Amino acid sequence: MPAPDRTIELTLNAVGERLDRALAEAAPELSRMQWQRLIREGGVNIDGIRARPAYRIQGGEKLTAVVPEIVEASVTAESIPLDIRYEDGDIIIVNKPAGMVVHPSLGHDNGTLVNALLAHCPDLEGVGGERRPGIVHRLDKDTSGLIIAAKHDHALWYVQNQFKERTVAKVYVALVNGLLNPPEVVVDAPIGRDPKHRQRMAVVLNPSASARPAQTHFRTLNSYEAYTFVECRPRTGRKHQIRVHLAYLGYPIAGDKLYGRRKDALGLKRQFLHAAKLSLRRPSDGQPIVVQAELPAELQEILDQLA
Repeated sequence: MPAPDRTIELTLNAVGERLDRALAEAAPELSRMQWQRLIREGGVNIDGIRARPAYRIQGGEKLTAVVPEIVEASVTAESIPLDIRYEDGDIIIVNKPAGMVVHPSLGHDNGTLVNALLAHCPDLEGVGGERRPGIVHRLDKDTSGLIIAAKHDHALWYVQNQFKERTVAKVYVALVNGLLNPPEVVVDAPIGRDPKHRQRMAVVLNPSASARPAQTHFRTLNSYEAYTFVECRPRTGRKHQIRVHLAYLGYPIAGDKLYGRRKDALGLKRQFLHAAKLSLRRPSDGQPIVVQAELPAELQEILDQLA
């Protein structure tokens, strides 16, 4: 028997915000696109009246949404080579190449990290959700480096809890445009959806807007004529956090066409951002482990050219 439809009831308080955007923030289990579709199909009412996606919230309205049960297609295992940097009975840590999407999504039904992981670890299926089994955190498609997957629900909870408590140490390296000044800085600036560009995130300083606290520590590793090689330590885990904070400082990542310069003088086909190091506690016994991944060859070649 199929699961029944689910009802969501909310009081709307984000005055002046578009309904679809506010709902994507208040109930993120559905994406903004999914909320828009549900609204268009008549599944959302405000004070008993059918809502429109562009409705602007007045404040205090009562919203009722009827969400049909979503049945997702299963994900197919694919024999794709993996650069495994750590593995035990609980977790696997992979050095993901740039260009690989982490989990299936619209337009990316195969060739993802999840497809590859399911071929390597068939028991991952069903851990944490059908479309992203075992995935603990995310990396952007064109960011390379270390990513963790859990092999069972307890391990998933154990590692996710470390992320929640901010005890996982994540170290990224990036090449940025310009000479970072000062050479070491902590950015403490909230991040939310860019109100002018729906595909981007942005530093949002308006206290009435929907933004979440975000902090990143940046430190210069090496300086070149017009670039800086930077160590990045995010203390929170917001979408595109490092890219947004560096652009906010005025030092966008080289090759980042979304937040930086559209034309890259170095010939990069991706942003120069790499997840280089992870430190966490092992689910089996709580002992610390440290995993590292060197720069991909195409990024190391750029640094060699600049030296």
